[in-house]
Amino acid sequence: MSELLLQATDLARHYSVSRGLFKPKATVKALNGVSFTLAPKKTLAVVGESGCGKSTLARQLTLIEPPTHGSLKIRGTDAATAEPATLQRLRRDVQMVFQNPFASLNPRKTIETTLAEPLLINTPMTAAERRERVAELATKVGLRPEHLRRYPHMFSGGQRQRIAIARAMILNPGIVVADEPVSALDVSIQAQILNLFMDLQDEFGTGYVFISHNLSVVEHVADEVMVMYLGAAVEIGEKRRLFGAPLHPYTRALMSATPALKRADRRERIVIHGELPSPLNPPTGCAFHKRCPLAQPRCADEVPLLREVDGRRVACHVV
Repeated sequence: MSELLLQATDLARHYSVSRGLFKPKATVKALNGVSFTLAPKKTLAVVGESGCGKSTLARQLTLIEPPTHGSLKIRGTDAATAEPATLQRLRRDVQMVFQNPFASLNPRKTIETTLAEPLLINTPMTAAERRERVAELATKVGLRPEHLRRYPHMFSGGQRQRIAIARAMILNPGIVVADEPVSALDVSIQAQILNLFMDLQDEFGTGYVFISHNLSVVEHVADEVMVMYLGAAVEIGEKRRLFGAPLHPYTRALMSATPALKRADRRERIVIHGELPSPLNPPTGCAFHKRCPLAQPRCADEVPLLREVDGRRVACHVV
């Protein structure tokens, strides 16, 4: 078995927030004990509604913030306890592609300067070697040589995302975290960008953590899927199993909301009633029990732990 790129164990991120002048501070458990692994050339998709902790997880994986507790091993090195010099080395191996390609590119720098900057900071390459590497990777993502002398505002949204992908891949990282990388693009362009991701993964052996709310996109790119709810994973497993027979009631509801062109692929719609609970005041027991159509009395008292069920891990008392 190949070396794991990522291994998260009970990874958590809590924030202390003020509730008013005379009230004690509250703790928001934005990420509350998540465990998973990522292997080379594999894609782990992270899905869930807004507020479930996806973006907090992205900040943990890219080492922007330290975890409150738990461990995050990158190629076997625990980033949570690493020295500053080690962290700097690990950060080169984890790159990110953001949702908005225009906001993530410096409008005052040419594309060539933007792509060369990581090489200038992190490698001993000469100027000629940097130009060669930039030109090579620009070609791989579908840019022409004359594009390198232009500025971000001169490109379409799809072209800008190609530039952002090239910047993420310029150091040949082992891991790329993609946070909703196609949601700001036209549907006609999304498939091109997704195929580009997959082609680069095949060539460089990169592992992807692909954060998305679009389950059609997830079904296209993922090897494994982690479904999150209120900061915790409720179901983790191989894509085919999750899409073929989702087990957790929340996963079933998400899958039932996915549009399907063929009548045979359409699922009976499961409507979730109520709003996502506030992370400042989460429910006792299972965080989903107040909205769950299968909830039983024990669900309000006991927190379900992830356990093996039918080839995947599920946190549910009922299944």
